[in-house]
Amino acid sequence: MDWRAEGILLGTRRHGEHAAILDLFTAEHGRHMGVVRGGASRRMAPLLQPGAQLDATWRARLDAHLGSYTVELVRGRAAEAMGDRLALAGLNAVCALLSFALPERHAYPALHARSIVLLDGLGAERWAEAYLGWELALLEETGFGLDLTSCAATGVTQDLAYVSPRSGRAVSRAGAGEWAARLLPLPGVMRGVAGGDPAEVVEGLRTTGHFLSEHLAPSLGDRPLPPARQRLVDLIAARAAEGAR
Repeated sequence: MDWRAEGILLGTRRHGEHAAILDLFTAEHGRHMGVVRGGASRRMAPLLQPGAQLDATWRARLDAHLGSYTVELVRGRAAEAMGDRLALAGLNAVCALLSFALPERHAYPALHARSIVLLDGLGAERWAEAYLGWELALLEETGFGLDLTSCAATGVTQDLAYVSPRSGRAVSRAGAGEWAARLLPLPGVMRGVAGGDPAEVVEGLRTTGHFLSEHLAPSLGDRPLPPARQRLVDLIAARAAEGAR
């Protein structure tokens, strides 16, 4: 059994004295593990950083086996992100969430393509807005997508301002009524209104964070979300607050 594909390196862990197990996200094979001989060496360490784009060949006697990788670096993103705290936090959050949320060996080609675009855009002016859209896509791909097209209470498509924390459906101001305080925010940036205030991105991340932690995580055994995600959200919120002064 063997295949060759490019993938995003989500993480590594040591395997024995000299080898490492790679967690690689490819378009064709999804998240796929494999052993790299010598992967724990000093020579390989700079290449095997989270977010790296690798040209990988996987081989195993049987498809069910862990198998082994041989890899070549296509693009290393960690070194590029080192000079920007937000970029580095973003890279770590994306890799951690993909590793956390996706089952092994299930293909998500659209999410893979979107993840590459997001990682290649690290440091861009409106990257946080793109990241929010990526979290919405992650929820959609894992079966917890939000329905923001019309009000769950009245059916209207205008003046949508909230999201039901239970159903993930949009709610209009009129439809919310006295329940508004119990609903999650639905800023315009979540509905595709570009160029929103940075504070809107923070509001949107509060909403996606609820569905990641209260809906997705319990389906995976109630594991907590990776801390890297909260570190990124805190940094985005801090920069939004600075910009508002």
